[in-house]
Amino acid sequence: MKTHIFLIGFMGSGKTHWGRQLATRLQMPFIDLDAAVEQGEGQSVGILFAEKGELAFRELERDYLHQLADLPASVVSTGGGAPCFFDNLDWMKNTGRVIYLQTPVAELARRLSDARSTRPLLAHLDDAELVDFIEKLLAKRAVFYEAADATVAYEDVEAAQFLERLVKKTT
Repeated sequence: MKTHIFLIGFMGSGKTHWGRQLATRLQMPFIDLDAAVEQGEGQSVGILFAEKGELAFRELERDYLHQLADLPASVVSTGGGAPCFFDNLDWMKNTGRVIYLQTPVAELARRLSDARSTRPLLAHLDDAELVDFIEKLLAKRAVFYEAADATVAYEDVEAAQFLERLVKKTT
């Protein structure tokens, strides 16, 4: 039985922001998968990446994702890479509805430019390198993101309009 609504997309696409808004609108619990991993492990995603490596982090992420099967229907924001590893995307599609928040590279770069200090993968990149990084990683992940059950494309619209588009994709 499908229960959860999973928001996937590149870092900076607004999964957490819109996940909270959507959960409030649908009167459902909200779960941020990265925050769940951080709380459960007692360390930030950045530290887990640095100390354990990406593969160990991705295994933790998968374990926490699968624990959602025992929870009530929720809106879940995933990490940007979550659908791209192991069986995560298939598992999400079998457990709920997967919605891709599609955001243009220029908008991602604008949003992530201010967040470089909190995102270790981006901290050392200048503006041009940031755009190049986004383009290359997004190209690798596109096949996973585009396999979502639905896509909501970012457009320069009012927040209420975007939320309405997102709500329509939940069914």
